[in-house]
Amino acid sequence: MRSNPPGGPNELATLDRPRFQPTDASIDFVLTVVEGADKGASFTIAGSHPSRVLVGSGPACELRLRDREVSRRHIALEPSGRRLRITDVGSTNGTFVDGVAIVEVFLRGGEIVRLGSTAIQVGDAPVTTQSTLPVQASFGAMAGASTEMRRLYPLCERLAQSTVTVIIEGETGTGKEVLAEALHDQGPRAAGPFVVFDCTAVPSNLVESELFGHERGAFTGAVSSRKGVFEQAHGGTLLIDEIGDLELSLQPKLLRALERSEVRRVGGDRPIKVDVRVLAATRRDLDHEVQAGRFRDDLFHRLAVARIELPPLRRRGGDVPLLARHFWLALGGDERALSGDLLLRWQDYAWPGNVRELRNTVARRLALGELGERGPAPDPADRATETSTPAGTSHDAFLETILGLDLSLVEARQRMVEEFERRYIDRVLEQHDGSVTKAATASGIAKRYFQRLKSRARK
Repeated sequence: MRSNPPGGPNELATLDRPRFQPTDASIDFVLTVVEGADKGASFTIAGSHPSRVLVGSGPACELRLRDREVSRRHIALEPSGRRLRITDVGSTNGTFVDGVAIVEVFLRGGEIVRLGSTAIQVGDAPVTTQSTLPVQASFGAMAGASTEMRRLYPLCERLAQSTVTVIIEGETGTGKEVLAEALHDQGPRAAGPFVVFDCTAVPSNLVESELFGHERGAFTGAVSSRKGVFEQAHGGTLLIDEIGDLELSLQPKLLRALERSEVRRVGGDRPIKVDVRVLAATRRDLDHEVQAGRFRDDLFHRLAVARIELPPLRRRGGDVPLLARHFWLALGGDERALSGDLLLRWQDYAWPGNVRELRNTVARRLALGELGERGPAPDPADRATETSTPAGTSHDAFLETILGLDLSLVEARQRMVEEFERRYIDRVLEQHDGSVTKAATASGIAKRYFQRLKSRARK
């Protein structure tokens, strides 16, 4: 198992610790169906439940209803201290709390929630519980000390030690690939390969060959035999990223590979046994994709043995300043130049691109100062603490060169970011003796993404 170098994610546990307590006062909630086909059924949501609880008619839902008017994923429920957050997740017929249509609302118990023909009464458990959460601020390279993240760590630790398939869901930029690599690194297959296949990054006519390999002469251009990602990941872990974008015609072949632990190369005439743990990641709602006929129900059932939903950054209370400070230091910034006003402004921003957007924002700020600012407008008071490069340095000269090209703002910013990435990659590799694994961990990004930046920087 790889260890984290100095400055790596494990050091996040020492940052801002007073803001996070090892326990959080919370209560359990009991959901009781009082009307509908499932009348009498009940379900308890513990205050320490690791993620949102889905309610609907689909197989991914912890509380599954037989009501035909209920969507496959209808609502999501999440304990929040002594309240229960309820969110309509794009249902067809809507969600009503005490007769009022809602999108998202907090409940305290006693309310009636209506979904289709089903009515659910929300009640709190008779005894208030003190839910103990782990004090660590990271799981592998996955960092975060918010309650939303610390709830996930015990589940992640258990899944890391197993070999079951896992679907990792979450918005773009929430760190699905980073979590997948952490599950691999913390588990019994850590010494084996970790291979990533991105369904959106390969031309449609080459996806089958990339997945399962091909024999020489199987198609025009196949001048030699080639292993697919299943064979490359033998003895280790395969992450199929953005699996919701996999073409429908290839899904039966993937299902067969999962069920039989064997693949057949394109143009081949014999099956090849593989020993691979498969993780899948998606930004899509696979239940909706199944309902729309774009994803096979049987493949979804085979993949969804376990499920982790990564929360968006806007719901991870307190994590923005912690992550921003970590990225700032990891990217070589002076902590004294990171103003409290800037952190507060970042804290108030919605971060639609999630952790990836935050890290890129920190990198731009270090490289470009206020020219790289995104999100809320910069505060003039920040100028006094802004990082700067003395006139006459190579940074200043490069900036003047870019400005002299009369490029658009977008093009000029991109040139500066590319130069910053090149210099940063060189520096962090030098600090870790050329080790891509250690450098990626210290940078707080997945190894595959680091390698992509490295290749781009060398061009």
